[in-house]
Amino acid sequence: MPRKEDRVPATLRAFTVLEALVRAQDPAGLAELTALVRLPKPTLYRMLALLQSAGLVMRTPGARAYAPGPRLAALGRDVMLHGAMRSAGHAVLAGLVEEIGETCNFTMLDGAEVVYVDRVESSWPLRMNLNAGTHVPLHCTASGKLLLALLPKAARERLCARLPLKRYTATTFTDRARLAEELERIRAQRHATDNEEYHAGLVCVAVPVLDRSRRACAALAVQAPVSRMPLPRALEYLPVLRRAAQAMGSSLS
Repeated sequence: MPRKEDRVPATLRAFTVLEALVRAQDPAGLAELTALVRLPKPTLYRMLALLQSAGLVMRTPGARAYAPGPRLAALGRDVMLHGAMRSAGHAVLAGLVEEIGETCNFTMLDGAEVVYVDRVESSWPLRMNLNAGTHVPLHCTASGKLLLALLPKAARERLCARLPLKRYTATTFTDRARLAEELERIRAQRHATDNEEYHAGLVCVAVPVLDRSRRACAALAVQAPVSRMPLPRALEYLPVLRRAAQAMGSSLS
């Protein structure tokens, strides 16, 4: 009599494994994954080896643990950049711009950078054009610092260790200790700011968009010239941003 797992198509079993890895807070060992996906260890081990060879899964250096691979991360990014997925939250973003009167954007973590998934520009003549698919640094943008701060500690420290911390303006964080302090503050308050750190004269406030597991899967932010919206005034829109982020998260579920 065939085992229960053999009656499930191999493709779906592999997807279950990938789903478990994506949802795990940290790299997962074979024993942990076995409990999560309820597959025999030999079956799971063979499946992980196949997924690893395809770049969908990777082994963590020096540890017997598995994490999403670069190909899987790229697939997730491309899915979010697809027009059908972007349109699900575009109305929320457009409504936010109408309420605040300034440019708002929806971003995700993509390796060691932030990628713009969607963006709605304000009607003001003074603005910065950044299209969907544009990448910006983590250490000097509100969305970047927010998504970095809300990563699990081990992942955050690994990523911070390899960031170049290039200086863009006089207020860019280029010292790792100061950046670490900033990330702890952001982690506690659940929002981040860009105080002219990426572009002089431009400020930004970002809040997290949470998935069904209550993890920060993306960020929602308002961006404006400091001459039109000083940072203290931008911070007054935090309740509006958080409501929109909740609606955005619901639209993506």
